[in-house]
Amino acid sequence: MQKNNKIHVEPHSGDVETAVRGLGWEWCVEDGCANYVPGEAVVLPEPEADSLLEAADTLYEMMTNAIPDNLPDDFLRVLGIPENLWELVRQSWNDDRHWHLYGRFDLAQTPEGPKLLEFNADTATSIPETAVVQWASLAAAGKNEAKQYSGLYEALVEQLKTWRMLNDDLAPALLLTYMGGSAEDEANCAVIAQAATEAGFVPHLCAAEEMSVSTEGAERGVWAQVEAEQWRQFPFLFKLLPWEQIAWDEPELCDSLTQLSASRTVVIANPAYTLLFQSKGMLAWLWKAYPYHPLLLETDLSPLTGKYIRKPYFGREGQSIEVVDKVRITKVRGDYDSQQQVYQRWCELPEDSKGYTYQAGVFWAGEGCAIGFRREKGIITNLSQFVPHLVE
Repeated sequence: MQKNNKIHVEPHSGDVETAVRGLGWEWCVEDGCANYVPGEAVVLPEPEADSLLEAADTLYEMMTNAIPDNLPDDFLRVLGIPENLWELVRQSWNDDRHWHLYGRFDLAQTPEGPKLLEFNADTATSIPETAVVQWASLAAAGKNEAKQYSGLYEALVEQLKTWRMLNDDLAPALLLTYMGGSAEDEANCAVIAQAATEAGFVPHLCAAEEMSVSTEGAERGVWAQVEAEQWRQFPFLFKLLPWEQIAWDEPELCDSLTQLSASRTVVIANPAYTLLFQSKGMLAWLWKAYPYHPLLLETDLSPLTGKYIRKPYFGREGQSIEVVDKVRITKVRGDYDSQQQVYQRWCELPEDSKGYTYQAGVFWAGEGCAIGFRREKGIITNLSQFVPHLVE
């Protein structure tokens, strides 16, 4: 990062929406996906950009190696994994055909190098922005020759090809589901569906509530209506619904998916074991496994001394987090106050000349493949601006 943890931005204006449409991705901006992209870009020296991708690769390997054999009960409890998911978590972890397609590491850039804030391993979003919108921003700003680390789409195609080949005993029909009424989630699924088509799948999108799941007789499997009065069974399922939400709010669905997965009726991405990485409890587990590792921030299941941030295990979008320095400094309202909590050492995010702080989102899809930035004057949330980047 720049000296004194400052970040350099430069003007990067242009009609991003028209550029996206010109690339044939009209649906990416139908609901204003590009509206919160400012007319600026982060300028990253190439060694720093490389270090972010390398950090994602190293951290993924560290997490994988830190998981104990056979996933003992005590380990699953420490990470807060709902008990009705234990069977499916173990099943997916022990069968290589259950393929982790992608996730997003949220990293803080510091003068000492990148630091892990958390890993959105299960249902990471910002896919259209990272894979399409920031790429189109180059054309919109007249910077077609500029370098950018935005290879998420290509990496997703390769990951989906691998997933299909690992499960070549199943028909390559892929159902992608999202929370009904969420245009953002639908857009994220739509990018994956496009990549899946290139990977040899026949994809179909629908809201999760329109999916039908049965464990009985001829109806056994996952189904969706693809045309009027025409239903289709899908052996491949991508769900942009968090695993913990399925376990807590839809226990019957959780049980059905466990049964269908065990019988090879359906294979699901991201697999249930990604909840191990998603849990903020993993941050404390990693610190014990790799104390003082340069990519990690001190994290514990008990409050720390000095300044720290308290996070719910499965909180999302910056909700329910609390910043403490002897007394509470900041508390973000949210729905996750009653969850288990971890306590992570406070880390200053890099700041620009206008007082915005920047968080790097580094996508992993088999390897570190793309970078995007969120910025805010305060705590980064789902509503914070997405900022493109340039590598020089």
